[in-house]
Amino acid sequence: DEIPTVVGIFSAFGLVFSVSLFAWICCQRKSSKSNKTPPYKFVHVLKGVDIYPENLNSKKKFGVDDKTETKNKSAMPKNSLHLDLEKRDLNGNFPKTTSKNQSPPDVENLSPKHFAEKKKDSVSPDSLKSITSLSSEDKQDKLGTLFFSLEYNFEKKAFVVNIKEAHGLPAMDEQSMTSDPYIKMTILPEKKHKVKTRVLRKTLDPAFDETFTFYGIPYTQIQDLTLHFIILSFDRFSRDDVIGEVLIPLAGIELSEGRLLMDRDIIKRNVRKSSGRGELLISLCYQSTTNTLTVVVLKARHLPKSDVSGLSDPYVKVNLYHAKKRISKKKTHVKKCTPNAVFNELFVFDIPCEGLDDISIEFLVLDSDRGSRNEVIGRLTLGSSAEGTAGEHWKEICEYPRRQIAKWHMLCDG
Repeated sequence: DEIPTVVGIFSAFGLVFSVSLFAWICCQRKSSKSNKTPPYKFVHVLKGVDIYPENLNSKKKFGVDDKTETKNKSAMPKNSLHLDLEKRDLNGNFPKTTSKNQSPPDVENLSPKHFAEKKKDSVSPDSLKSITSLSSEDKQDKLGTLFFSLEYNFEKKAFVVNIKEAHGLPAMDEQSMTSDPYIKMTILPEKKHKVKTRVLRKTLDPAFDETFTFYGIPYTQIQDLTLHFIILSFDRFSRDDVIGEVLIPLAGIELSEGRLLMDRDIIKRNVRKSSGRGELLISLCYQSTTNTLTVVVLKARHLPKSDVSGLSDPYVKVNLYHAKKRISKKKTHVKKCTPNAVFNELFVFDIPCEGLDDISIEFLVLDSDRGSRNEVIGRLTLGSSAEGTAGEHWKEICEYPRRQIAKWHMLCDG
């Protein structure tokens, strides 16, 4: 009788030990998972709420220890910009750290009137001239004022941009006499990091108060960067309207003393770009027997830069219209980083009517951009109502069917 009792007691102790060991292992795994670095690339603070990108690369491994983190940081090239996640506490909030470069807590609640007062104290006379000096041409094209702040955190090597608000925007909706503004911001010249604010409905004085934090940028590199703000108005049914732009070269701007409050006038876009949009070589042939129009997009030359960062990535979109209604569309492949693109792509359109009297064809040269909506570089329309070389080209293909006729055409503003 004693042997089964002893066996039962040992079995009970073994079961308790196994359950305790399993629970301890589960707790260790859970704690190790909580210590892993979240797979986020940048921090976007929207009035205290953390906004993170949804498109994450699952191939990257996270949760590395401190040694591997320091090794990766040392292996990173100096000129490359990257974004990382700021450390948070157990509640998911950002801890308040006392730093020499941290701004006072009441900076966020400053009214626009305080911007001018604070700007005098935090900006040197030379940089103030570069910030506030506008040519007479720019003043004529003022489309409101943008208020923002810049800051550099030396402890974390983080460049912080706060888009606070905009005042006096023009009304892009003629019916409601309001706009639905939002702002896109790009760090030049690398053009890698593009962020945008949320859309604020029916207002001409939007208060965004959104903070974008960029990590891993050396302070010595700040002087070589340029901030490009594009102010747009959202349109549900067509292309968003461009209100204007603000270009901020950071050369000469001192951020070592803390947060710098700034305001700049919004000016009309493309005022700094050359008026020429480039040229497009098109070949057309009208087949009267099959009632088809053959279009060959051959070349483009002298295309302007998409922005001050460098060359564009052009492609051509071809739209066929019948009585001002689009009935067909085609597009070429994208040509990377070139102002003189060679396409050599042929498209055949079926014409729904006899003759080309009610037919027109539109060529849109666009700059391919994965991070945002593609920008129109230039536009060309051929048809019976076209003027100049476009009208002459259309007249020739109508008079000489079955003949392939090619001509260079100047592009107009998109």
